[in-house]
Amino acid sequence: MTGGIARGGAMLAVAAALVAGSALLLLVPQAIGPLQGLLALGLAGAAALAWPEGAMAAWLILVATTPEMWLSDMIGHHETIIALLKVTGLAIIGLAALRRGSRFDRYNPGFAFLVMFVGGFVHGLWPGLTPLASLRSLVGSAAPFAAGFMRAEARMRAAIIRCTIIGPAVTVAFGLLLHAAGLRALYGVQLGAIRLQASSSPAFLGGFAMIAIYAGLVAFAGSGRRREWAWIGANFLILLASGARAPLALATFATLATLLSVEAPDFGMRARLGLLTTGGAAFGAVLLAGPALHFVRVIDLIHLGDAASLSNRNLIWPYFEAALARSPWLGWGVGAGKVIVPLHSPIGRFLGTNAAHDEYLRIACEGGVPGALLLFGLLGLWLFRGSAALPVGQRRLIRLVFLAFAVQSLTDNTLIATTSLTFFTWARAVFINPDEGSAPA
Repeated sequence: MTGGIARGGAMLAVAAALVAGSALLLLVPQAIGPLQGLLALGLAGAAALAWPEGAMAAWLILVATTPEMWLSDMIGHHETIIALLKVTGLAIIGLAALRRGSRFDRYNPGFAFLVMFVGGFVHGLWPGLTPLASLRSLVGSAAPFAAGFMRAEARMRAAIIRCTIIGPAVTVAFGLLLHAAGLRALYGVQLGAIRLQASSSPAFLGGFAMIAIYAGLVAFAGSGRRREWAWIGANFLILLASGARAPLALATFATLATLLSVEAPDFGMRARLGLLTTGGAAFGAVLLAGPALHFVRVIDLIHLGDAASLSNRNLIWPYFEAALARSPWLGWGVGAGKVIVPLHSPIGRFLGTNAAHDEYLRIACEGGVPGALLLFGLLGLWLFRGSAALPVGQRRLIRLVFLAFAVQSLTDNTLIATTSLTFFTWARAVFINPDEGSAPA
């Protein structure tokens, strides 16, 4: 009944807007362009309010395709596209909260960024970081955790979890279409090895595939559905083809832990041994075919003895360490990590990025050591509170996944990349909070 009223209200609002727009157009004909834009936004907002699960699903799939890569290739404005992605997600979450209800998420990690934002102004911002840019970074940094403030019903949780799992496959399919249309290369070549990128980049595609594997493992631990392993296998192939080493190692670790120790319905020793045998056979086949597979980046790096290299990440760390040493208590403001090393500096041009590739170091530079401790402390409380009521297998596994996330954060941009939008929205869908009585889908 409530859903019908909400849909009816949304349709009446759209009808009223159409009537008002038509009247304005008769009076001011040159307003056609802005009116078309407003109408499109109004229709999208009405649809998201009427069908929040569908809007969330569409947004997560869009995030997985990484429009800041493929769309910016066509029109530029890389940072603007990222901002629009995050704002769109915030709008959908806000409309979902309006429709289904909101909640107070007391341990939400986003609060830490607000504290760091204030601390930056007390201390003084890093030269070149404007107050407006810091405010934008505050919104962007807190956005991945916004789903904690909405009540997630079973259908919403199911949509989030399923879209997280299938997202990389959709990205590859979309990349094939772009490649066929001559708009974007399906893969790139690095040191003679092929790296699948689809509509994304190899690093981001690998990150999304890793998260999809985590989501498949947690879904299997809760339901025992064997079909999840087909998706896990497909995402492993995408991850391997992307050449992303750390995500591959972490996803493999989580999968082995699931097979060896995580409880799941109807998942006995025979089933575990069968999957372990299949995985072992696949690994053995790769070893035997190693000389012929040097075009696969991970195998090529192993052959070269360079699999554990940091890809020059360590060259940028001294700049952030120096910034932290100058202000260890309050930091330089949220967003300082984007300007401590100018993108067009010699080191920025050499690496092709000015990101720290170490979230502990970046966060400490932005909010000081206390700010970093606050953020990661809230992350821990958010995890333990949300996972406490899960079945034993899922509880152990998602805590293991967050441990893997903590390890990855040592050498990767886990909090500022758009992969964080998917990761933390998915985690929210899995959690059962004390003020929510339902189990995740």
